[in-house]
Amino acid sequence: MSEGLRCEDRGAVRTITISRPEKKNAITLELLREMSEKLDEAAASREIRAVAIAGDGGSFCSGADLGNVGGGGERVDIEAAIRADLHGTVRRLRAVVEKPTVALVDGTAVGFGCDLAMACDIRLCSSRAVFSELFGRRGLVPDGGGTFHLPRIVGLGRAMELFFTGEKVDAQEAWRIGLANKVWPAESFADEARAYLDRLARTAPLAVAYTKRCVNAALDATLETALANEARHQLLCLRSNDFMEGLSAFFAKREPDFKGD
Repeated sequence: MSEGLRCEDRGAVRTITISRPEKKNAITLELLREMSEKLDEAAASREIRAVAIAGDGGSFCSGADLGNVGGGGERVDIEAAIRADLHGTVRRLRAVVEKPTVALVDGTAVGFGCDLAMACDIRLCSSRAVFSELFGRRGLVPDGGGTFHLPRIVGLGRAMELFFTGEKVDAQEAWRIGLANKVWPAESFADEARAYLDRLARTAPLAVAYTKRCVNAALDATLETALANEARHQLLCLRSNDFMEGLSAFFAKREPDFKGD
């Protein structure tokens, strides 16, 4: 793994950290490929129960650093890069990893960095977090799933405004409009986020996987299709050892010990 990306497994939580503070964690195609590999590993692991994406040095991610795509140096196939690398990472966070995916936004999350955070299921923010869909200011359109995620998170009108203006949204405003799930002071953010992730990782793995699958399918489904999908996955849960463990723990008034089967 290159120096620009770190991967740490602590307990049942995998944290993938973009580590290019000198570039405000602008992410390269190479790092996106490495991140995708680490996400695939997490998806296949029975030990990993939650995945966090973070950034070093007071920034989450300042966008995609495509190097000299615009001129000079070695050029890349930009269409292929968008479809394979940017979109591949977004797809993994949204659906391939059937475990909670959490963006730890401490500082700037702009451009593709904002889209990357929105591709996660949950966004935990420090008080110094800042979001911006600034593509329009660069003569571009969102290219990391922003047009799919932002209207669903904050509503159509507010999303359009953020797309058109590139307005910066601070942590408190992000919480007010639903873009941030939690906001904590910067000085306690790391500890609060770690405790939150540890709690999240104790949820029944099968139930989480099936819920995420049902929610993603319901985004483009009719009510009847969503209800049928819920019923099918609920029957799978009812036949699982995790359900029996959850039931036993409830009656015994203890914490459940889920195994994911």
